Amino acid sequence: MASRVCPFANGRLNEDVLGRELYGGVEGVRHDDAVGWYLDTYAGYAVAGDWRERGSSGGLVNWTAAKLLETGRVDAVIHARACDEPGVMYSYQVSHTVDELASGAKSKYYPVELSRVLEYVRAHDERYAVVGIPCFIKAMRLLEREDPVVAGRVRYHLGLVCGHLKSSFFALAEAWESGIDPDRVDSVDFRYKIPGRASSDYGIRATGTDAEGRPVEVVRPTRELSVTNWGYGYFKYNACEYCDDVLAETADMTCGDAWLPDYVRDGKGTNVVVVRSPEIRDLFDEYAGEVHLEPVPVEVVARSQRSGLRHRREGLAYRLWLKDRAGQWRPVKRVQPSNALPRHRRRVYEGRIRLMDESFKAFREARRNGGGMPFFVEYMTPIVRAYKRADNPLWRRIGRKAKHIINTIMREK
Repeated sequence: MASRVCPFANGRLNEDVLGRELYGGVEGVRHDDAVGWYLDTYAGYAVAGDWRERGSSGGLVNWTAAKLLETGRVDAVIHARACDEPGVMYSYQVSHTVDELASGAKSKYYPVELSRVLEYVRAHDERYAVVGIPCFIKAMRLLEREDPVVAGRVRYHLGLVCGHLKSSFFALAEAWESGIDPDRVDSVDFRYKIPGRASSDYGIRATGTDAEGRPVEVVRPTRELSVTNWGYGYFKYNACEYCDDVLAETADMTCGDAWLPDYVRDGKGTNVVVVRSPEIRDLFDEYAGEVHLEPVPVEVVARSQRSGLRHRREGLAYRLWLKDRAGQWRPVKRVQPSNALPRHRRRVYEGRIRLMDESFKAFREARRNGGGMPFFVEYMTPIVRAYKRADNPLWRRIGRKAKHIINTIMREK
């Protein structure tokens, strides 16, 4: 069963197949290669309550989960929130009240797993909504094909747009670079909204203790930290390099950050939203006064995740080709293996693989030798430099320089 429900091992039941089974018969549904099946696409945010302030961006995932609870559509929500277990910051838990749900707002770039809460679902005859990133939602859909008890109890699937999942090293490194020893970190808020700044210019808030055991709290803008450049892929799961689902295509609705010029300047945050289930659309219509939803073309949603989609489609094709050339196992994906890319793009994807691999080695060595984050930064600097050269080749630098010179001359004239 583990192989049949694993979102990577089961290549036969991909997101296109599952999505067609789930939504292909819905009246008015359409399909897009980037977004999957969809009824409606929006940009927006929660107006009611403080869900927007609590959330990473527009707060619509948690508003929706709360409304499912409040209206009696579900009895509980399965989601990640702070964990009391020593050494574990976050875990999947079951929330039965809006207050419990609110304690789990915001994104957690931290490893979590579903087995414990699924044991709870099997033992408690209730109706559930589950919140998850694409591979978790797909795993739930595959499990529900195998387990009629879970299938009968999980009623709604709320998806999150995903760049990639991080190991626990990410949280520890952010806190360490902010001044808290990794052995004394208690928690990290990965999406701390800094007043007066653009939504993309957020910070982290790390808590822990100092060497004398006194409580410590540090807030740092992520742009001041070396490990938070998402494009570098530090501490990324290798499985994430073989995923082609960015927008949780098997979820009843998906929310992500509206990384677009029209929205990013609003520091409170805005979601892009994909609605696939008529019941979710009805919920939005019924409580239209509690949300601000601006209909946008599906292309706008895809454009908001352009970099992630390129890495998961163009880049995935090349990574699959590399695996095949090496004679190594890899998942069966919707994307076909190919090396038909310009040389500099191939170097970019090779550089990202190296950044991912070396970040783990550098962090372990920094802890082993006592060099701390300065050692980590020094170790990674030449690797980052090589990647940047690949991502910004000489011909592109020359072109930008020429364009700058021409624009300067035209302004003077």
